Amino acid sequence: MDMHRSGTFEGATEHAVTPSVSFAREPIGAVVDISGSSSQIRLDQMAMARLADADDPCLAMGGQVGSLIKVKVGSNWLMANVRTLKADGDRDGAIIGFIDFLGEGDEERLTGKIYNFRRGVTRYPMPGSGVYPVTSQDMKQMYAAEDRPHIEIGTVYPTRDIRGALFIDALLGKHFALLGSTGTGKSTSAALILHRICEMAPQGHIVMIDPHGEYSAAFKTNGALFDVSNLAMPYWLMNFEEHCEVFIPGGREEHQMDADILAKCLLAAKAKSRAAEGIAKLTVDSPIPYLLSDLTANIQSEMGRLDKAGDSAPYMRLKTKIDEIKSDPRYSFMFSGMLVADTMAGFLGRVFRLPGDGKPISIIDVSGVPSDITSVVVAVLARLVFDYAIWSRNEPQRPILLVCEEAHRYVPSDQNGKVSSVGKILGRIAKEGRKYGVSLGLITQRPSDLAEGVLSQCGTIIAMRLNNERDQAYVRSAMPEGARGFLDTIPALRNRECIVCGEGVTIPIRVAFDALEEVKRPASSDPLFSKLWTESGGEDEMLGRVIKRWRSQGR
Repeated sequence: MDMHRSGTFEGATEHAVTPSVSFAREPIGAVVDISGSSSQIRLDQMAMARLADADDPCLAMGGQVGSLIKVKVGSNWLMANVRTLKADGDRDGAIIGFIDFLGEGDEERLTGKIYNFRRGVTRYPMPGSGVYPVTSQDMKQMYAAEDRPHIEIGTVYPTRDIRGALFIDALLGKHFALLGSTGTGKSTSAALILHRICEMAPQGHIVMIDPHGEYSAAFKTNGALFDVSNLAMPYWLMNFEEHCEVFIPGGREEHQMDADILAKCLLAAKAKSRAAEGIAKLTVDSPIPYLLSDLTANIQSEMGRLDKAGDSAPYMRLKTKIDEIKSDPRYSFMFSGMLVADTMAGFLGRVFRLPGDGKPISIIDVSGVPSDITSVVVAVLARLVFDYAIWSRNEPQRPILLVCEEAHRYVPSDQNGKVSSVGKILGRIAKEGRKYGVSLGLITQRPSDLAEGVLSQCGTIIAMRLNNERDQAYVRSAMPEGARGFLDTIPALRNRECIVCGEGVTIPIRVAFDALEEVKRPASSDPLFSKLWTESGGEDEMLGRVIKRWRSQGR
């Protein structure tokens, strides 16, 4: 095929129509190599240059890296994404492009437009087939949300009016991850997605773990807000492993001996509870209310026995640790003497929004939780979500979405072979949660620090700009098929732009997120040094107030 004949390809005809329509009907290249999902095309530089004058923004960037092209096969149009371009050394004015096929649509005979677009390819083109630019009208058909339940989150790049939508059942049914470096607008984008879900499902059940206290400001009107002042999480909801993490500091050789003593005394304390009456198979993991004073009394009693194995040191360690936590006001949200009543139903109802009362999301601010038990608190909340789903299988289904901000803190990659209780439960939810109606949403700025396999369990990945090469490589390995061309643009994304691929979208898309109203934004904006460092006055009083709160450990 002669690529230089009057600047166009053979078979291209002039039409007395609008410039954009004329551009769309002219081929800009031809297929030269076919190999499964990825193939090569040869593009005409002059034809691409003429596209730059088109009014349609999709046509204007036709053939460029990140743009879409189409190829005719019989009565179908094949759609592909341009991944890379390089100069053709054999021909002047020609460019070799590598493309990834995305899907196909039927051609409307009279107009040539695409309709009934679907993912995947059934017939491949032959070498020599013409390559055409994709128009905004084509993209409307490709990204149409059909009649499936969906939420709109922004505008598809490079158009100004085509809406980017996420299919809600596929998004939540197979987990999702939102990734992006600090400062890319990740928190605001997470708030936008959750607001859209809440608007669509005012009777939903969403639990969000908020480690920095950012999201309470965003969900004041449509969320239930919890922190250390009103969470009131009973300590007896912990299972045995979580008890060990709190009462037995790790890294000691005597850990197993201490755990054996704790197991025996904990079971005896639970057996004394009225709630344990009639339970034939009581275990240390059963969520039965018990008195901490009964636990310490049992430890004291066991220590005084003459037939005990070993010395009294492990008993003293345990008793001292429990007494220390009981008397520390920072732990009162969980270890208060007021939390011994059987409030399990009320606690689960409040946190899981059963019923929702028009506030479908619980924001659990763990920023005020002492750092040494933060992971245990998150583990208890995540495990309660999972256990509730398991034990309610014969009841009317109430699926729950668990959203975990700063996920790399809780499911870190396993460096030393030791996995914490929170890492185990979140990993289990990632692998098995969908069977029981538990959806997991992971938000992180360091995907490469996540435990291996957790990211690959997320059916939908929403990737904002990632500056770190290791993170980019990690995300690339977890992304589904056909997204490689989009992945290469991740370092070049603007703030509040993302690549979405996986189950939640028909084909991978690049989306500019909608602007979120001020009252719905999280309190995560960076301080403006240039402005704040020009202000002064009142520092003495401020220091006094800060030190008072600091000393009393109050927030």
